[in-house]
Amino acid sequence: MTQTHTQHYKREDGRAIELTFAEPENAVRGGLVVLHEADGISDGVRLLITSLAEEGWLAVAPHMPLEPKQDDVLAATDITLAWLVEHGVQADLLGVVGFDLGGLAALVVASNRKLGAAVSVGGQSQGELPALVEIAGKLTSPWLGIYGDAGDELAAADVEKLRDAAAMSGVVTNVVRYPGANHRFDADPDAAVEAWQRTLNWFDAHLR
Repeated sequence: MTQTHTQHYKREDGRAIELTFAEPENAVRGGLVVLHEADGISDGVRLLITSLAEEGWLAVAPHMPLEPKQDDVLAATDITLAWLVEHGVQADLLGVVGFDLGGLAALVVASNRKLGAAVSVGGQSQGELPALVEIAGKLTSPWLGIYGDAGDELAAADVEKLRDAAAMSGVVTNVVRYPGANHRFDADPDAAVEAWQRTLNWFDAHLR
């Protein structure tokens, strides 16, 4: 079974961060930065990392502040991308994925960095991070947004505004809404399977 590992990574310029990662057993298809939810590096994050590794991706999660600002997200991602490049991943095979707070963080990254692909699963404006619609209009990386509308998730009208904003960015985007699902898809296993497959297909299509 694929295992996660945690490493203190320090750059020559003094920048440093804790990273939790999992490596594929066979050939590496590319590298994915996994941005964690508000609970930090939880069991759910580790499961996501190992699941991506089992699909052939070198998946690595930077340990970010639990209430990050935009600069925190971008700094953590930049260091993690450098780690992936040092581990042999080509620049056009780099992507980012996150859920809940990490979904918002992934959208921030996809609007400020040019990567091969990005995926956000849930996440809405909160704390020190900008509004979703404001960010989506500035996308610079191909982006897939997956949202439910249960509980505290985005309302249908908000998802439509997000879709329209993303479409104006000039890069390839897709926004998918699952009625009755939350960002974890706990209550709808079928939607969970489909959302996971959409995520894998997005990376398959754009990171090659």
